[in-house]
Amino acid sequence: MSKALNLVNISLEYPDGGSTLKALDSVDLAVTKGEFLSLVGPSGSGKSSLLAVAATLVKPTAGIVIIDGQDVSALKEAERTALRRDKVGIIFQQPNLLPALTAVEQLLIREHLRRQTARSARPKAEALLDVVGLAGSAHKRPHQLSGGQRQRVNIARALMGSPTVLLVDEPTAALDHERSESIVRLLRRVTDEFGTATVMVTHDAEFLPLTDSVATMRDGRISRAQVPSAQPH
Repeated sequence: MSKALNLVNISLEYPDGGSTLKALDSVDLAVTKGEFLSLVGPSGSGKSSLLAVAATLVKPTAGIVIIDGQDVSALKEAERTALRRDKVGIIFQQPNLLPALTAVEQLLIREHLRRQTARSARPKAEALLDVVGLAGSAHKRPHQLSGGQRQRVNIARALMGSPTVLLVDEPTAALDHERSESIVRLLRRVTDEFGTATVMVTHDAEFLPLTDSVATMRDGRISRAQVPSAQPH
């Protein structure tokens, strides 16, 4: 399988008073298309920094980020923005949906940024809402949706650009156990159906068996673990 996301010798440093804080320390990570990887570790270990670098939102101090075979470090800012828009789907911990827009409009506004008309994008938006189990809720606004449903809109929105890489930050943090499991199982199914390279930051160890592999972060360093015991997807 080809590597959709490849981080090579990534370091990230921030000024911290009179010294330097090393958020990432010589990190290597490769994720293939169709692979679902869990990223775990204590708070402050570098997980969020790693996601930000992988999403091309933050430029590393050293190292190379390769997305779908393209070296991001060689790109200009506008080119990097275009690559992020077309190749990377980001699912934040909080859905951050726009209160005035319906579920389907949340997806259409993203395509507006890609210079797509609402008419041309609507069939895909409606199909993705169906994929995430919200076909009957396309015209509901965020206040009419449960927390789990809002997160499903968040997932569908991230898939609108047909991303190669899907980066997920604590998608179950604000959900109860039942809704949390349904969201992780949905991410499992999305990874399989769309062939994305999915990286999910999580503290929920019980859901690790739904993923293909686990990477653990501590003090800015990363280690890969064995594939968890398989569970039915």
